Amino acid sequence: MTRAGSRPPWDAVRALAPPVAVWAATRAVLLLCVFKVLVVPGPDVTSDVSGIYHGWSEVLKSGSFPQDDVTWQYPPAAALAVLSPGLLPFLDYAPAFFLLACAADAAAFALFLYAGRRPGKRLSGAWVWTAGVALLGPTAYSRYDLMVTAVAVAALFAAARRPRLSGALVAFGALLKVWPVLLLTGAPLRGRRARAVWGAAAVGALAITLLLVAWAPGGLAFLTFQRDRGTEVESLGALVFHLARQFGWDGEVLLNYGSVEFVGPYVPLVSSLALVLTAAAFGWLLLWRLRAREFTSATLADAAFTAVLLFVTTSRVISPQYMIWLVGTAAVCMTLRASRMTLPAVLVLPAAGATLLEFPVRFAEVVASQGPGVVLLTIRNGLLVAASLTACRALWRSTVTGPRRRRADDARRRAAGNGHGPDAEPEPGTVAASRTEEADPAPAPSLSPAARPHTPATAG
Repeated sequence: MTRAGSRPPWDAVRALAPPVAVWAATRAVLLLCVFKVLVVPGPDVTSDVSGIYHGWSEVLKSGSFPQDDVTWQYPPAAALAVLSPGLLPFLDYAPAFFLLACAADAAAFALFLYAGRRPGKRLSGAWVWTAGVALLGPTAYSRYDLMVTAVAVAALFAAARRPRLSGALVAFGALLKVWPVLLLTGAPLRGRRARAVWGAAAVGALAITLLLVAWAPGGLAFLTFQRDRGTEVESLGALVFHLARQFGWDGEVLLNYGSVEFVGPYVPLVSSLALVLTAAAFGWLLLWRLRAREFTSATLADAAFTAVLLFVTTSRVISPQYMIWLVGTAAVCMTLRASRMTLPAVLVLPAAGATLLEFPVRFAEVVASQGPGVVLLTIRNGLLVAASLTACRALWRSTVTGPRRRRADDARRRAAGNGHGPDAEPEPGTVAASRTEEADPAPAPSLSPAARPHTPATAG
């Protein structure tokens, strides 16, 4: 027997069965890929786990961060993700990492299912998460970004009812890989909820940083390593050099600071322009925040998704795993019925599929600036630009121009109601008032019983 207004358990099972079945099937394929039962064309994407991550874990176990390795470009809490395979000591490092990545994937999926069944929400986010991670292929399980994204998803869902927990999760996520700090773009700035979110984020970030820096030296070395990054071959700015190589540009592609980057004439200029573009994007976000007048239950997630989109699209480096960030934040927006991010969230999915095709499937052609690889890269980056622009437009309209237009319409309706509307009472002395008096003259004054003419009664 169920409570009034609640769905029978069997209805809930039937609603959840399709996304659960699809998630399980696609994740089985991903695990087969990372365990190399199924082989995806192109370079081995799992080599970072078995080589780089494993090497870092050995250094961390010795009591120090990999501060002499320029490829270590992560905040101090990243050490926890790198050391996490130690939780499964009965497995080798790489298999343990893959299974933990799958566990983080399952945890995020469970959050989408739980949230999607609550009032004002829907299961579309679970479908976006399922499809987006699957479209990225084995890269999703071969980087620790999926773990970070699961923390970010939990932070966004916790914001409505548990702001302190949300702030603490944002702090933890930012110390895992910086970008979750963007989740605060739409956070409140005044009131009790603002104090809870920002206070927990500040205290959490300070406490975790001090703890990890005290635990081992070199925890903040990543700051200088990030500063020296160049233009990676998959970034938006790299399209300039892919085109220039067709006309004899004499630069080259090298493995630099842990990624495949262009090196040669004008590369520093394009890298600087990318930084300027990123600064302009964050300038727009600041302007939006100053001009926004109406915040809905979905504004926090919408603003976070928009900020992450702008950061990724304008970055000097667009590594394939960055797409996991976009899939996670897009899926949160799609869970919220009040969100205005449907179009940009949908655009992220084909961008994820194009990413799989350009890396790893056609990555050799991307590195060589050959036709098919460059076309795929152009499509992917074009989709990211389109998603960024449509997200900015939707965020601005829902919080700035939309409320302004509604206030103007309300003012006009009030003015019409007080002056010249069809239901308004005409003001004395106006033409409308005189016409009303002529059409509906005032009733004659009533007479007292004594003054009334006597009328003889008649028999009924």
